[in-house]
Amino acid sequence: MHPFHRPSAAPGRDHALIRFTHDDFRLAAEEALGAAHRGAADVGEVLATVTRIPDGDADAWLREWCDVAGAVWTAARDADAAERRASALAHYRRAATYYAAALALVAHSGEPERERPLWRRQRACWDRVVGLSPGPGERVAIPYEDITLPAWFFPAPDAAPGERRPLVVLNNGSDGATSQLWVHGGAAAAERGYHWMTFDGPGQQAALLEQGLPFRPDWEAVLTPVVDAMVVRPDVDAHRLAVVGIGQGGFWVPRALAFEHRFAAAVADPGVVDVSASWLDALSAPLRGHLERGERAAFDREMHLAELFSARTRTTLDVRGRPYGVAGDSRFALYEAVRAYRLGDEARDIRTPLLVTAPADERCWPGQAQQLYDRLPGDEHALAPFGAAESAARHGEPVGVAVRETRIFDWLDEYLAEPHLAPAERVRGGARRDVGGG
Repeated sequence: MHPFHRPSAAPGRDHALIRFTHDDFRLAAEEALGAAHRGAADVGEVLATVTRIPDGDADAWLREWCDVAGAVWTAARDADAAERRASALAHYRRAATYYAAALALVAHSGEPERERPLWRRQRACWDRVVGLSPGPGERVAIPYEDITLPAWFFPAPDAAPGERRPLVVLNNGSDGATSQLWVHGGAAAAERGYHWMTFDGPGQQAALLEQGLPFRPDWEAVLTPVVDAMVVRPDVDAHRLAVVGIGQGGFWVPRALAFEHRFAAAVADPGVVDVSASWLDALSAPLRGHLERGERAAFDREMHLAELFSARTRTTLDVRGRPYGVAGDSRFALYEAVRAYRLGDEARDIRTPLLVTAPADERCWPGQAQQLYDRLPGDEHALAPFGAAESAARHGEPVGVAVRETRIFDWLDEYLAEPHLAPAERVRGGARRDVGGG
C-alpha cells in the first residue's frame, strides 16, 4: 500500500452514487458533489461525469473532468461577454470546481505535464468569480518578508461600502484550490453578514506554483502578516476576527494561535497535532527504524527499491513532497522536513477559543482531533464530532457541507455576532463541551 492511499470505508457505508473504491477518487468526487450545496457544482453534472469514469482510471478521470469543465468554461465566457453577470458567476464557480477535480489526480495520469495549464485555467475561473461576486471581491497583497502573498477580501453582501463588520479568515490546507474556500466557509460567512477573506500561503496554490514558496511549520510567520493587513482596514472590526483552518490548516492555525492572539475565535477542521503521522504510518517498521536512527543511506536505498515496484508511490511522494521545498532525491530529507510539522508545548500558549472538528473516518490524521483538544488550556474550547449517520464523516466532511458549516458558524456566532471584549481582556468561564455530533 503506497503512502496516503487507504481503502474506502467498509462496504455498505459508501454513498451509493459514488462507487469508487480508490479513496483518492472517491474523496475528490465527494468534494465535487458537496460543492453543489453552495452552487459551485451541479449534482447532475457531477454524477454524469463520475459515471463515465472507470474506478481507478486516472486518464479517464482527467479526460472526463476536463470535458465538463471546458464546456462550463465556454458557457461562462459566453455569459460574461453578453454581460449576464449572474449566469457567468454561476458557470465560473462550477468550472473552477471541475478543473480542481481534474487537477486532483492529474499527476497519476499519463499527462502530468497538463497540471500547470489546467491550474492556470482554474485560477482564471477564480479570478472571474472574484470580480463577479457581490461587492465585488477585492484582490489584496499581503506583505510577507520581502514579497507579498496573494489574497482576496469579500465584503458582506448587505454591507454598505466601507461598513465595519466582523471578518472570517479562511486558511486553506495543503492542496485545495483557492476557489473551494467559498464552499468551505466563504458562503456561510457572507450569508451571516460577515466579511471574509482568504490567501495563498507558502506552499499553497499561486504561492507555490508561481512564486516558488514552500510550506513552513511556523505558520505564525504567515498568519500574523495576514492579521496585520486586515486590522488596519476601516471596514474590519479588529475585535471580531475569526480564522478557520481547513485540512492541513488544522495544524497551521493552532500552531499560529500559540503566538498570534488577536483572533476572537478559531476553528481547526480537523484538529491536527502531527502532520507527519500520515506519512509515517504508511512506512514499514524497518523503514521507520532507519528514520528514527538517522540512517539516511539505508532509508533512501529501501525507499528507492519500493518506488521501483510502485510508480504510484513515487508519484504520490513527488506530489506530496513538492510543497515542502526539499531539493534533491533524498526521501530521508523529505521525511525529516515533514517531521517538523508537529505541535509541541506551543499548544499550552493558545488563548483563543478553539473549535476542533473530529470527523469520523478521518483518513489523514485519525484520532488527532481529540489529542489536540486534550492539550488545549482553559475552558473556552469545544470539540465538534461529525458522524457517518449524518453523512458528514471523512476528511473535510465533503458531502456534509450544510451540517459542517452550520455547526461551525453557530459556534463562531457566539464570538462574532455581538461585540466582545478584546481577546486579551476576555474573562474565561464555562465548561468545555462537545458541539453537536453523531
